[in-house]
Amino acid sequence: MQMKNVKEIPPIIEPRDIVVGDPAARVTIMEFGDYESEACVQANEVVKELLEQYNGKINFVFRHFPLTRIHQRAHKAAEAAIAAGQEGKFWEMHQALLANRRNLGLISLKGYAREVGVTNKRFLDDLMNGTYGWQVQGDLQEGLKMGVRDVPSFFINGQRFEGTPSTRNLKAVIGGLLENESDLPVKAKKRRA
Repeated sequence: MQMKNVKEIPPIIEPRDIVVGDPAARVTIMEFGDYESEACVQANEVVKELLEQYNGKINFVFRHFPLTRIHQRAHKAAEAAIAAGQEGKFWEMHQALLANRRNLGLISLKGYAREVGVTNKRFLDDLMNGTYGWQVQGDLQEGLKMGVRDVPSFFINGQRFEGTPSTRNLKAVIGGLLENESDLPVKAKKRRA
């Protein structure tokens, strides 16, 4: 028996597959972060600077690690970023959320989505129904397995970065990796944000 009129649900683009910068770059910076964290706002400025300085040589993946005990709205904000990522607007939404970290209620999230060009008419319904909640939880669980306890936590090519995530400190590691480029594995192609 065939079912008619059943809409095929497109697969959800997972946060780990949303890449900013050159997807084929040999250096990947991954951050576990929280949209209500002031430290993550500061780290975001560092990441923007690095992406500009190493244009075409690095890429960036943001993974969600909402500290819900102290940041009650961080989980929904992460869901909003993933929802925007389904339309290729992750990076724009990511920037809007960090810029407005003190104002992340549902109506505000919908407004930011509209501002960055998200067209999904079900955006607010998806947030209220927790459509992307499992993806946030998946990031959180993976972060815990990797030893993440606080945000921001950085990994460069899968190796945990210890220390303050300043431009200078991260450049030292990235520069060393790019100098030894022949030792780096070739990255699999991933979807652009």
